[in-house]
Amino acid sequence: MTAIQEERDTEELKALAERAGRDLEDASALEILTWAAETFGKRFCVTSSMEDAVVAHLASRAMPGVDVVFLDTGYHFPETIGTRDAVEAVMDVNVITLTPRRSVAEQDAEYGPKLHDRDPDLCCRLRKVQPLEEGLRGYVAWATGLRRDESPTRANTPVVGWDEKRQKVKISPIARWTQDDVDAYVAEHGVLTNPLLMDGYASVGCAPCTRRVLEGEDARAGRWAGRAKTECGLHG
Repeated sequence: MTAIQEERDTEELKALAERAGRDLEDASALEILTWAAETFGKRFCVTSSMEDAVVAHLASRAMPGVDVVFLDTGYHFPETIGTRDAVEAVMDVNVITLTPRRSVAEQDAEYGPKLHDRDPDLCCRLRKVQPLEEGLRGYVAWATGLRRDESPTRANTPVVGWDEKRQKVKISPIARWTQDDVDAYVAEHGVLTNPLLMDGYASVGCAPCTRRVLEGEDARAGRWAGRAKTECGLHG
């Protein structure tokens, strides 16, 4: 494929994403994912932090056997790895686990121990952002579980948009959902959730950088507590 062809295809994808974002704003999550499956086929995947399996479950209804991409940073809670294993065992999905180029020990040797405490942005880049960018290369569209009500930085999340950094279509089928909507879907369909959600954690990330939330705090307050950082870089 020539550079001109690639550029044209990119512009067409971007226009497609922006048009779909408008057309599907009021569509159900399942309708949005069905559109994605029909439009992109095997070049579409779902990413999951294994906080819950709601989007993976929805996507499996729209596209049985859909690829579900999980980032194993080496710092996850055991409960998160257990949720991933359970999702792989009981749901009609193909779980793909991505790992960073360096093990935790190799990163410690190169950058010093506890990089997450000294430079969390670099740690996230090495253990999340780079592996995801490499893992998504074979896809033209990816779905996330982002919701507008989670934090101010996510308030304008489109249901379908353009990921400028990765030059891909980015789909957030439950962007309009509230926590009550998530809870209702989990209850209705018996969807797997991370056990930590029942133990005071409202958002589950890497163990060293995640704490339980306090009453009145938003769902992301337990991530990188005490720092201005609110996102790992995957969505910004």
